[in-house]
Amino acid sequence: MNARRDSTDGPENVDELFAEIVAGLERDGVGKDWLDLDEASPESDLGDDLRARGDAADDLPSEHADEPERRDQARNRDDEDHYVPPDPPPFPVLRASTIAALGLFVLGIVLLVAPGLFGLESRIGTPLSLVSLCAGVGWLILRMRNTPPPDSGWDDGAQV
Repeated sequence: MNARRDSTDGPENVDELFAEIVAGLERDGVGKDWLDLDEASPESDLGDDLRARGDAADDLPSEHADEPERRDQARNRDDEDHYVPPDPPPFPVLRASTIAALGLFVLGIVLLVAPGLFGLESRIGTPLSLVSLCAGVGWLILRMRNTPPPDSGWDDGAQV
């Protein structure tokens, strides 16, 4: 037995079937009073859309007459309920060893870019800059703490 589908039910007739469904809905009057989404913009309200079409503002349906007032009230309510985060804590004061490590790092960059500032040739300045960069980065890494700060208290959360 050949279970072949009829060619009228195939995917090539999907557009025709959809057009028939839409035509049937339009005959029944479905969607007749909807706004055209191509003409509406997110910034405009219903009154602006109707005025743009040439209708008077008095012809607005009663449920939409006070729409701008409702929208303003909702905005005010949103402003009142809006979360305002606290100010961020200040940056910690840098210790002398941190400043020295950052200084080594900057010195390494300067030696790499312009060794002539120190009266060096690039064949001498490049290895010195690499040593300075590695020393600065290494010093910063070795100073990183694995323990919580001493003033953290007993409840310091989960630590991995």
